[in-house]
Amino acid sequence: MNLSGAQIIVKSLQEEGVEAIFGYPGGQVLEIYDALYHSSLKHYLVRHEQGAAHAADGYARATGKPGVCLATSGPGATNLVTGIATAYMDSVPMVALTGQVPCNLLGKDSFQEADITGITLPITKHNYLVKDVKDLAKTIKEAFHIATTGRPGPVLIDVPKDVSVKKTKFKYPDTTCLKGYKPTLEGNKGQIGVAAKMIAESKRPVLYVGGGVVISGASGELFKLAELTLSPVTTTLMGIGAFPETHPLSLGMLGMHGTKAANYAVSECDLLIAVGARFDDRVTGKLDEFAPSARIVHIDVDPAEIGKNVRVDVPIVGDVKNILVELNSKLEQHLSTNWQDKISEWKAKHPLKYEKNGKLKPQFIVEQIYDVTKGKATIVTEVGQNQMWAAQYYKYTKPRSFISSGGLGTMGYGLPAAIGAKVGCPDSIVIDIAGDGSIQMNIQELATAVHYNIPVIVAILNNNFLGMVRQWQEIFYDRRYSYTDITGPDFVKLAEAYGAMGIRVNDPKEVKPAIKKAIEAKRPVIIDFVVEREENVFPMVPPGGAIHKMLGG
Repeated sequence: MNLSGAQIIVKSLQEEGVEAIFGYPGGQVLEIYDALYHSSLKHYLVRHEQGAAHAADGYARATGKPGVCLATSGPGATNLVTGIATAYMDSVPMVALTGQVPCNLLGKDSFQEADITGITLPITKHNYLVKDVKDLAKTIKEAFHIATTGRPGPVLIDVPKDVSVKKTKFKYPDTTCLKGYKPTLEGNKGQIGVAAKMIAESKRPVLYVGGGVVISGASGELFKLAELTLSPVTTTLMGIGAFPETHPLSLGMLGMHGTKAANYAVSECDLLIAVGARFDDRVTGKLDEFAPSARIVHIDVDPAEIGKNVRVDVPIVGDVKNILVELNSKLEQHLSTNWQDKISEWKAKHPLKYEKNGKLKPQFIVEQIYDVTKGKATIVTEVGQNQMWAAQYYKYTKPRSFISSGGLGTMGYGLPAAIGAKVGCPDSIVIDIAGDGSIQMNIQELATAVHYNIPVIVAILNNNFLGMVRQWQEIFYDRRYSYTDITGPDFVKLAEAYGAMGIRVNDPKEVKPAIKKAIEAKRPVIIDFVVEREENVFPMVPPGGAIHKMLGG
């Protein structure tokens, strides 16, 4: 059966089990959009291409399935770049399809031409420019394979207009074989044995857990390891939800805005077991004072991460789930009473806290969201103070319940990502905890939510500041608030203008009723929480400082 390139794209996506696409049409993808018109695929028309990339990202993080976004050539493609980079930094499986000018116009500065494969080379796991329609099905098969295997990541496929028009026989490959691409999935048994011996000998072990545990689906194996060895567990921002934060062994998040108990434990442990984490600067702080007394076991599917930032005593490359299964089989109950007592002392002495003075505090709002949803919502965040309070004060008990831009720290991520998460998990309550600065970067996607009746809730912690920048200016720049005062719109009127529900809250007594009302509305809602303006996120490790030397909290 002969099909056009556009029809091959649609058929190939169906073969891959794709159900949702987030995109924005334009001249060079009109053939693809015409093919979509006759297909069963659900397309969501966003209001900006960056929104398409973030929505595909949120869909992928919430479901574990690859997200798909589609944009035209030139500015359509370049508008995807921030979203692609966000997915790349956080290892999110995504396939981005872009239109391109016809092959005979490539390299001639043609109208709406951009070298999107060149532009995205550093921020994709791989990318393609398809110049022959006969290569299209094979390329799509390879793209999904690369995006979802090993360490996941975004893959871009650039399709010239003439390739989408030309026809060829369609046969979708059953398998793909890429020379030179063979991710290591099984860990070295000898190294796993050495790690097991180290754990048995340790007196003060700590499990340091990253997003790799969530990606691998290894939460059950991690839970078994923690209980078997009675090792306290601390997570990165991306690792939140991998281990239940209501468990006695949970230390919460570590690093710049981590808990004091987590940072002290890492600083005094004798064995640090890093599982699916990459030792980024927001976690380690001053490198030569990070876990100074510890031997380090590092488990990760990406060999490039091992030894990149810190010395490692036992490197184990492979899929986290496979390795933890093997490791658990080699371990017996391990008890260190003194260490457990010390951890309990730190947790009791240094809980997360804030001043309760009758004013509307952002931390209180997050706590109330947790109470109303009983900890069962999917929380998405923007970036800034709102992100850190959401990480600190909501207790996450399952993977994929916390969705946030970690590595790139992308403001404007939350709303479109929440839309994608809700599309992927329609039965979940999805709440975007936002700041009044970050939400305005992609506020236009509220129109997308309204158009498709996607009932996401946006909880704006509105302090009329670019809050995290202002906090740094307060602490490190003697309160010289240089361009951080950000007087916003009337968010209630703005919500109503888009056709959503708008609620304003000024009093702590109004918080819980407002959240309940938003959930019961079953439509897009913005809640404008007018919070205390100069509230800070604590604890805080000064940039470049040692993580056991924290401010506040």
